Amino acid sequence: MTMSPSLPDNDRPPPARFAFDRQTWKEIAFLLANLPMAIAGFVYTVLLIGVGVGLSVTVVGLPLLALGLQGARGLGKAERARARGMLGVRIDEPSPMPRSRRDRGFFSWLWSGLRDPVGWRALLFSFMRLPWGVATFAVTLVGLFVLWPVLPFIARGLTNADRAMARGLLSPSDELEARIAELESDRGVVVDTAAADLRRIERDLHDGAQARLVALAMDLGLAKEKLTADPEAAARMVDEAHGEVKVALQELRDLARGIHPAVLTDRGLDAALSSIASRCTVPVNVSVELPGRPAEAIEGIAYFTVSELLQNVSKHSRARSVSVEVWRAQERLLIQVTDDGVGGARLDGGTGMSGLAERLGAVDGLFVLDSPEGGPTTVTAELPWRDRAHAAPKTV
Repeated sequence: MTMSPSLPDNDRPPPARFAFDRQTWKEIAFLLANLPMAIAGFVYTVLLIGVGVGLSVTVVGLPLLALGLQGARGLGKAERARARGMLGVRIDEPSPMPRSRRDRGFFSWLWSGLRDPVGWRALLFSFMRLPWGVATFAVTLVGLFVLWPVLPFIARGLTNADRAMARGLLSPSDELEARIAELESDRGVVVDTAAADLRRIERDLHDGAQARLVALAMDLGLAKEKLTADPEAAARMVDEAHGEVKVALQELRDLARGIHPAVLTDRGLDAALSSIASRCTVPVNVSVELPGRPAEAIEGIAYFTVSELLQNVSKHSRARSVSVEVWRAQERLLIQVTDDGVGGARLDGGTGMSGLAERLGAVDGLFVLDSPEGGPTTVTAELPWRDRAHAAPKTV
């Protein structure tokens, strides 16, 4: 008997031989352990379904079934570990159930628990394993005494069926489970980024404009007191306060530009990128070729990506020129920033590149860095294109 051609190459066992090698003994032990594992899983499944469905007319029935499905996940985890350790099957773990009931509420937790596909697949696996466990235990036990010359081939055929069942019912739903895990990770990145931005805005207001306005109020109060006694000193203090007002206004403009620049809202990416390019310490050539304006969120991310990259060029690259290109390719918005600096940039180099990569990944974007030692450095960013929603016309 030959191995099933459907097995992936990366976890294909060695060919079966007449000699009892280590892999053969592992497969025999796995088949003999099928019966006790199958009995335990079958009893758990029958009791859970019977009790849970029977008590579903009461208050405790559905919560008991939801908890039992989480317990079924434990059975599936044990079977995956057994298949990995004894059969060498590569099976990824599915995404975990959310553990916090307090944030989601009891009914939300109950509903998500009852419709958990991982738990239901584990129950189905446990239920159908009983007749298979009996059959494999009996065949293997008889083979040890009667059919031992060909037992390695028999064991290989039976364990190939076990491999197929484990992959089919205990593996995560490849696309769906991977997408869920990715979205959960991206949601954490978005929440952390938003919290960091709020802390930055609060810090900038507290340490910058707010402190200047407090000092300005105190100076104006002193000037008011000296207005009659020493008009010249009061005039000087008012003149100094006027200067502080200008500085505070500039800080507020810079802060507003850092949150969302007015030129981006009014005129789009071309004008906004030209504006930040004019403030860069390195000459920048900007080329924007877009058929229209993307959604506001995508446009904002593109703007701040280029802004951060140009700041890195000014601080670290020692470049003489920079080019910024923005264009649309099918349903993607592409950004490419190239400089002729010294190169050597890395995602873990402390220049904010890793943060940019995480922000782009949170919206299904890509971030590719190519920066060999000696340069040039090319950063390519890719974002999903979403059309801008047009406001409904106002009616009189």
